[in-house]
Amino acid sequence: MGISLPFENKVNKYVTDDLAFQFHYFFTRKFWMVYHCQALVVAPGGVGTMDELFEVLTLKQTGKVQKDLPVVLLGETYWRTIINWQALVDHGVVAAKDYSDLFFTDSAEDAFRFLTQKLQ
Repeated sequence: MGISLPFENKVNKYVTDDLAFQFHYFFTRKFWMVYHCQALVVAPGGVGTMDELFEVLTLKQTGKVQKDLPVVLLGETYWRTIINWQALVDHGVVAAKDYSDLFFTDSAEDAFRFLTQKLQ
């Protein structure tokens, strides 16, 4: 799911032509990303990646998508250091359950096992 940006002129090279959707607006990209979503797997990324991650977490928190939607964060050290999740809980702006529902891993096998267990 690509977005038309002046510095990115194509979708990821691993995406097949049949699945290469290109969007002009971030809103429509996020809407279609989440609309049929049964799980979310997020790899390390920048501000845009965090925007999409937090959008999904907000939709979960507010019940706009299923509250038990599995979220996997690949790159455990990255996600635990780039965002101080425990501080968000300690300050009362994120529920402890919202934090504990996140699955941090460096292993594709562990992510797959977690997702298949959650989606059964």
